[in-house]
Amino acid sequence: MVCRIYKMVYPLYTFHMHKFISVVLQLLNVKFIVDSMLGNLAKYLRFMGYDTYYAKNDMNDNEILKICKSENRILITRDYELSKRCNNSVYLEKHELDYQLKYIIKKFNLNFEKVLTRCSLCNEELIKIEKEKIRDLVPENVYNIFNEFYICPKCNRVYWMGSHTKNILLRLEEIKNDN
Repeated sequence: MVCRIYKMVYPLYTFHMHKFISVVLQLLNVKFIVDSMLGNLAKYLRFMGYDTYYAKNDMNDNEILKICKSENRILITRDYELSKRCNNSVYLEKHELDYQLKYIIKKFNLNFEKVLTRCSLCNEELIKIEKEKIRDLVPENVYNIFNEFYICPKCNRVYWMGSHTKNILLRLEEIKNDN
């Protein structure tokens, strides 16, 4: 009798354990695809360090779904019909960025450990660059004031801890404290 129950329960247990492990691994490497209606959200998820593909206006729903599936991304959308076509999606009803961020942070238990490590334009991970190498890439006053710079290896945009960056950090801190 025990052997018979074991043969029935073990395969179910194994299946669910594999599924559980798969979900945990996915959350550890969470990646998003955000539709064209959520550009600011995409930018803030990148500010937080999350790999976030921004699907611009010229992409149709089938292309978005294909990328979502092939790259194992979570779709975040304001398009209810599109969200219904994807098993791995979140439909955001509200327009307010703070609400959207708080909701996604809570839903996926996102952390703030990799803030400002991705390019806000093209999603690549930033790399630290020696100050001397960016002399001609930034305004002279920026070069004279700041000592630490990061560059995107894809689009060559240079980042530093200016007032805009400090404002982003303040907003993220407020959102973190509200969650």
